Amino acid sequence: PRAPSFVLTKYIAPEDPAGCWKRYNEAFAHINADPFLCDLMDAVKEIARDDNVYIKHTYSALGSEEIQTLLRGKKRLVLAGVVAECCILATMMAAIDLGYEVVYLHDCISGCTTENEQAVLMLAKSFEPVHTQVMSSEEYIRSVTPAE
Repeated sequence: PRAPSFVLTKYIAPEDPAGCWKRYNEAFAHINADPFLCDLMDAVKEIARDDNVYIKHTYSALGSEEIQTLLRGKKRLVLAGVVAECCILATMMAAIDLGYEVVYLHDCISGCTTENEQAVLMLAKSFEPVHTQVMSSEEYIRSVTPAE
């Protein structure tokens, strides 16, 4: 069987950011100007293709109309990545608001601190079972792999 489809996102500062994003991009201009820091990690590059990497300009991946269009008709989003307390949290909340079932892969999400990571994990768990499913990557793989 075919594996579920996926998208990768990376934050690239917009040329003319709106509102508080202007201050954010000024504060982190040194990071935004460094191509290495704005690129995908080597392990992620191995699965990156021209048709699955999308640029985002806010924390939530669902802030991109292109990604929202791509996901039309999908029912479930599986979240993995960084940073738990901003990008993952914002995407999770936007996905819930848009009516998606969210799978939160706790062993594939990292925060800036263990405390922040655990706080977002607690929030994700608080939405179970209606909006979220919190599971490990191993549990998820078993759930989408047909029994032999």
